[in-house]
Amino acid sequence: MSGSVVTALRQTLGDTTVLVGNEIEARYKTDWSKSQIAEPIAVVRPRTTQAVSQTLKVCHAHDQSVTVQGGMTGLVGASQAADGDVVISLEFLSGVQEIDVHASCMTVWAGTALQIAQEQAADQSLYLAVDLGARGSCQVGGNIATNAGGNRVIRYGMMREQVLGLEVVLADGTIVNSLNKMLKNNAGYDIKQLFIGSEGTLGVVTRAVLRLHPVPAQTTTVLCALSEEAAMLRLLMQARQTMGASLLAFEVMWPDFFAFMTKRVAGNVSPFSQPGQMAVLIEVAGGQDDLEALLGQALENGDLTDAVIAQSGQQAAAFWRIRDSVSEFPILFAPYASFDVSLPIDSVGRFVGTLKQQLQDQLPISESLFFGHIGDSNLHIVVHVPTSREAFPKEEIDAMVYELVGQYAGSVSAEHGIGTRKKKWLGQSRNPAEIEVMRTLKLALDPKQILNRGRVIDA
Repeated sequence: MSGSVVTALRQTLGDTTVLVGNEIEARYKTDWSKSQIAEPIAVVRPRTTQAVSQTLKVCHAHDQSVTVQGGMTGLVGASQAADGDVVISLEFLSGVQEIDVHASCMTVWAGTALQIAQEQAADQSLYLAVDLGARGSCQVGGNIATNAGGNRVIRYGMMREQVLGLEVVLADGTIVNSLNKMLKNNAGYDIKQLFIGSEGTLGVVTRAVLRLHPVPAQTTTVLCALSEEAAMLRLLMQARQTMGASLLAFEVMWPDFFAFMTKRVAGNVSPFSQPGQMAVLIEVAGGQDDLEALLGQALENGDLTDAVIAQSGQQAAAFWRIRDSVSEFPILFAPYASFDVSLPIDSVGRFVGTLKQQLQDQLPISESLFFGHIGDSNLHIVVHVPTSREAFPKEEIDAMVYELVGQYAGSVSAEHGIGTRKKKWLGQSRNPAEIEVMRTLKLALDPKQILNRGRVIDA
């Protein structure tokens, strides 16, 4: 069967588009985590939507499972191939097709790196609002498939809010072109919403129309030291009231995380004289008058013990580097488990305290770090246990985190998706009726279950 699929793919698409055997490089066999190595039977690298359609028609006819791959920066196994899969890599389906300055939108191929799309929008004095640390390697299609978030969700919303239209290829090869440019279009069902956040299980995104915004004329970054954890919510409320739509980011770093980043990561330096403090990184658009008023009130109220306003772009970048140096975890904190969850904002502090106590009780030698986009309910957790990778208690830690998330009525995935690695815990955040609707959609659009099989749900 596998031989006939490969033969049909090569006859349809040509040998240069379809890689087999020794032509398949290691990068197609694993994802960013390097936790699994697979052997796909072929890698298809289409350059057009029609080639994606032809690939899926062949695979559908042969009941052949397909894994869709983009920048391979995901953390939940959604783009990790399984043995015997056909991989569709969107790396050559890239580029900005059009920027419509009048409609403030851009049409982009799914394989385009996020940073390239950002830079080309900026060349037209427009701003693509989704931004995350993997911007140089993650792809727009993957951002859509996972409904990516990032640093400025508090102001602009998730990737879902940036998508005006999509072109998608269904499992049987049908091309659904809905490249809408209009903000208002209530003509029937909003079909694009089915595919945003579906992790490639319902269709393959090939092109997207993305909403663009005016470039903030000026941004100001400030790093604050909190007097206590409870001050986090008071400062957030004050920032929202004072700054309004000018509030671009509100990033919280618990003391252990801030100490790790400023003491163990080379080049990062704390601007505070006192150690062991909880820090908040705030970024606002516009001038400093309102920001200085906010900081002055927070200092007077006793919510802050210190605050440093970046005096240059270089200093602002240094502040952000403290928050964004998470790429150092594999080097300095392995083995570790990382988590991306959402919680009701007023429960975040209690959740952190409860989880830290549970970890201390059950895994006394563990270390845990907490940080996140608290303004949009998103908390990141990293748990290290000084042991061998083979003895690392991943399942025990997963159970502690996700069961507690369920108790707090949170989400087991804030922005990274479910993939294969969180599928077991989906029921902590979605009720049986919701999961059944997901199954209904999957079976309707992919009745043979060839697309990203085994991700999100078992249909």
